[in-house]
Amino acid sequence: MSTDHSQLVAQSSASASGTPDSGLTPAPGPQISADVSKRPPGPWVVLWKKFSRNPYAMSGLIVLLVFIIAGILAPKLTKFDPAAIDLMFPNLKPGAEGHLLGTDELGRDVFTRLLYSARVSLMIGFSVALASVAIGSVIGAISGYFGGWVDTVFMRIVDVMNSVPSLFLNILFMAIFGSQIKYMILILALTSWMSIARLVRGTFLQLREMQYVEAARAIGVSSWGIIFRHLLRNASFPIIVNATLMVGGAILSESALSYLGLGVQAPKASWGVMLSNAQEFMLVDPMQAVYPGLCILLVVLAVNFIGDGIRDALDPRQQVTKSRRRLEKWRKNYSKSGN
Repeated sequence: MSTDHSQLVAQSSASASGTPDSGLTPAPGPQISADVSKRPPGPWVVLWKKFSRNPYAMSGLIVLLVFIIAGILAPKLTKFDPAAIDLMFPNLKPGAEGHLLGTDELGRDVFTRLLYSARVSLMIGFSVALASVAIGSVIGAISGYFGGWVDTVFMRIVDVMNSVPSLFLNILFMAIFGSQIKYMILILALTSWMSIARLVRGTFLQLREMQYVEAARAIGVSSWGIIFRHLLRNASFPIIVNATLMVGGAILSESALSYLGLGVQAPKASWGVMLSNAQEFMLVDPMQAVYPGLCILLVVLAVNFIGDGIRDALDPRQQVTKSRRRLEKWRKNYSKSGN
């Protein structure tokens, strides 16, 4: 009995361990490949991959970053004071007396004023874009979600604002409230939020009928929670695209107001102010108008390229382009013929 018992124990242990003596093979467990277990990239990663492969968008981003960094590091990049007047050296040529781009009619260093003007113009452009997006998103979200008389009232306000020339309103408000930068940002934002409101309203009219919105209502989520926690997130990509394009429009509006003498006032400098001052000396030194005009052109063009790049990256029909070397590698590894 003891011998039979020991043989039974040995056979059971051999079968449990799956040795060849038992004649049984272990059951294959679930194999999880590395590709399946790998987490897929998020939407922001996919967006950056598509954006980074757009040469125009990346060029615009680099140019914009150069202007932003130059404006921030302006005290480190020049030794001159942008408001310092030196009537002994007016209208100097580029490179004379240590002035990289020369001086203006009052002896102020042109390169220094361009650097400090980048601070003012870019700050106004980004601030107006953020304020306009905030106002337009809230109004468009409320109008599109609730509908009915709320939608009618807000859209009629938008129609009235669009029917009045924005430049006329900007000039009127600047003449009333003054030429301080905070008033300029507020006035430009109040006259440029309508396009964002229409965009958000149209997006909300589609999103409010989705199933996840009905599920959120069923579990007791408030209307404001649905608007700000669910719907605005799904409408964020088109808002970002239009916000980037609004930066260029705000810079142009600030330059126009400063050119008319209603924008930034001395001793502060902006590209529009430099254009306004240079118009009286076009025959003496035309480059005083070329430098700020070229800065405005480059920044606005860069912002538009960035906006177009984000729009193309958000388009689901646009595929991420692969390099030829990567395509050849994939063909070699995964092609059935191996060619």
